[in-house]
Amino acid sequence: MSVGLGATAVTAQETGNVIFFHPDGSGVNHWGAARMHVAGPDGELNWDRLPAIGVYTGHMADRLTGTSHGGATVHAYGVKVVNDSFGLNGTEEITAASGQQMSIAQEAMEADRAVGLIQTGHIAEPGTAVFVASSESRSNTDDIAAQVIESGAQVIMAGGERFLLPEGTEGRHGPGEREDDLNLIERAEELGYTIVYDRDEMMALDTDSVERVLGVFAHNHTFNDQEYERNLIDGLPTYSETAPTIAEMTEVALEILSQSETGFFAVIEEEGTDNIANNMNASGTLEALARADEATGVMLDFVDTNPDTLLVMAADSDAGGMQVVSGSSVPGEGEAVEATTRGGGILHGQQGSFGDAFMSAPDAEGVQHPFGIAWVGYEDVAGGILVRAAGFNSELVTPLMDNTDVYGLMHRTMFATPTD
Repeated sequence: MSVGLGATAVTAQETGNVIFFHPDGSGVNHWGAARMHVAGPDGELNWDRLPAIGVYTGHMADRLTGTSHGGATVHAYGVKVVNDSFGLNGTEEITAASGQQMSIAQEAMEADRAVGLIQTGHIAEPGTAVFVASSESRSNTDDIAAQVIESGAQVIMAGGERFLLPEGTEGRHGPGEREDDLNLIERAEELGYTIVYDRDEMMALDTDSVERVLGVFAHNHTFNDQEYERNLIDGLPTYSETAPTIAEMTEVALEILSQSETGFFAVIEEEGTDNIANNMNASGTLEALARADEATGVMLDFVDTNPDTLLVMAADSDAGGMQVVSGSSVPGEGEAVEATTRGGGILHGQQGSFGDAFMSAPDAEGVQHPFGIAWVGYEDVAGGILVRAAGFNSELVTPLMDNTDVYGLMHRTMFATPTD
């Protein structure tokens, strides 16, 4: 395909910063639903403002549909791996497309670039952790969390306090669950991290002077990835009310990372768009997408004032096969949708099965339209994934982009490895 590691350079400026945003599980269908809900069918999301666009092909070495840990490994190393991979090819060490036996984030740190890992899920989630950690199983969360803390990343923000504290130790968000007696909060302090636990503490940081930041914003994820009805029964909100949003984390992280005189690489993930959709929680998924789009706006604003920065966005699969259903299959405002559509899809409204129909934001004529959300099921599917980009080198995005090309574009931008 297009963005590889050979031939000659094509731009006067050789290198720049990279922001890789991974709104996990979000395909064109998810963004279409978000547009209708947030901006209306004639409106525009921040996602729509990204000028570069290419169709993403995300197959693994052994299957057509990407996985979160396998897909992240491809993004981090630029080579195809089997689906059950976390910073390895199955259980084998990887040589990256650059020829290095390290991820692109580790290569960035070797080049003295600042690295940030920003995540709404727990600290061992692959979308960010796989860039600095390797394991034979994504279930080895204690070991993965330790590798993230020891990685050298300048900014780490996530949930997952449970994986940072030993059993019997009470944290700010709940009890620790590590079985090795290792206290990674204390270790982070030894490594020079300033630790913050909620939105208020994060927003109070002096971003001009702080050198390393560890944000620990939840016991597990910063969201509750259950079906809407289960959250209602348990009395839980979709997102933690004390944790910062992905947009707020992004703004603070970029303020810190951009202090680096040698440039930076930021990996940012909204995990809720995947986990919540995989639980067929329609209301929660629309909230997660709105949050991801708000973060996209923060990143676009940063790129506008920092033209030496590439923003590239891609998911690796389509969570739940989410689709908008409107028309005769969906009743009017305040009326409940039916759990199944005529075609057999699983149809949800605002409160889940038999929930009230959603209402779009007004169209150009001021009319709001009722709709339901239909699902394929609880699985990730191949779906319609796009690579979107803005800023430095975004013109190198081509109409068809393999998952390995995401790595190629990022590597080309940070290290001036030229295009094919």
